[in-house]
Amino acid sequence: MQPPHAVKVPPRAGSHTWLVAETAPSERSRRRRRSRGETGGPPIPREAWTRLAACTAAAALLQLDGTVITVALPSVAHDLHITNSATALILSAYFAAYALLLFPGGRLVDKLGARRVALIGLLVFALGAALGAVVSSLPLLCLTRVVQGVGAGLVSPAALAGAVSGFPRERRGTALGIWGASAGLSNLIGPLLGGILTVAFGWRADWWALVPLALGAAWAVAALVPRVVHEAGEHGPGKVLNATVTAAALVAGLTFAVMIGTFYLAEQYLQKSVGYSALGASAVLIVVAFLVGAGAPLAGSLVDKHGERLPTLIGFLGLGVGMAILAIPGISLHGIGTLFLLVPVGLGLGMLFVPVSRAALNSVPERVHGRASSILSFARLGGAALGAGLAGLAVAGGPKASTVHLALAVAAGACLFLGLPLASRFGSRGATATPQDAQPVNA
Repeated sequence: MQPPHAVKVPPRAGSHTWLVAETAPSERSRRRRRSRGETGGPPIPREAWTRLAACTAAAALLQLDGTVITVALPSVAHDLHITNSATALILSAYFAAYALLLFPGGRLVDKLGARRVALIGLLVFALGAALGAVVSSLPLLCLTRVVQGVGAGLVSPAALAGAVSGFPRERRGTALGIWGASAGLSNLIGPLLGGILTVAFGWRADWWALVPLALGAAWAVAALVPRVVHEAGEHGPGKVLNATVTAAALVAGLTFAVMIGTFYLAEQYLQKSVGYSALGASAVLIVVAFLVGAGAPLAGSLVDKHGERLPTLIGFLGLGVGMAILAIPGISLHGIGTLFLLVPVGLGLGMLFVPVSRAALNSVPERVHGRASSILSFARLGGAALGAGLAGLAVAGGPKASTVHLALAVAAGACLFLGLPLASRFGSRGATATPQDAQPVNA
């Protein structure tokens, strides 16, 4: 009787020999494991998932801050008797301090550990938020935002390094997909929370709300993140910057410049020109945030199967085309039809969060993940500060529809003519350079 999956071998001396072939079922098993993101190794322990949850919560707080505060800015301008364009300083002060502390924060993570640095940063962030809720002038409010930015600069590299520390390289896309979805969830909750608090209690409530959220994130990190997540500071200064990290940083910076700049313009236009309330204007950002949250897990699955190039190309293409359509003069920027045009924008943004983090972290040793994370966060915050600053200049003469159309056209061009070439520098089919293959320089 012929065995299952057998292959007939040409006979010798008139005999028939059957060779049992395990190739077919083994190959099918490998395909099934690849389709699930598995590699045949041991399962991911529960502790890795809880660590990811705690660190994701800390990082989501930083994302939440930006959307909550952005919604409140028109009310801040009215209450403090300042111009709308001046409120961009509140965002820029935070982003600048955040960016300046990232490199020291990354080094501290690699030296002291992710848990300790995250806890210090969250406490500083909570202090800055509490102070911001009680000041009554623009300079003092900007100063408290600097304090918050210092805390955020410590939290950001610690949270990212801690989040992926329990996952093998080939499964980090899955973890980062959850990470990116949390950013989308924060962008979903942030505008809604900011709108409700601003309408019901005034803009100071937005600052007060950040205090218990920061303390709650600190509790989760203290309870769920171990004191040591990888060997720290035992092998010299380490090497961080390489071609992959550089490309990832440029993509991250461009993404955040476009996202923060357009979010700022949308809030200003809808509240000042169209007459929406803070809560009503938030509905637009909620739609985009929902789509970001949906796109990030998909991107995580794609990068584990195909490498970082494909989702990055899809992301910039969707973002660029969506904004190009919205930039056409005569296209409504506040009607129901606008929501449909936001679909490629939101999904495109969601596709761009995961690939840059996975590419950069997989290209360097774990002992320098803190510094690699700080480079990515610095690029994001630099892009955010640039986007907020340019948006502030754009609305200096009033947030008119023509101004928003022009800004969207510029953003679309940046995605298509800068983003797509950058995306082509990433690996395909998992071809991201390993730490051994990278050619780093000191950073």
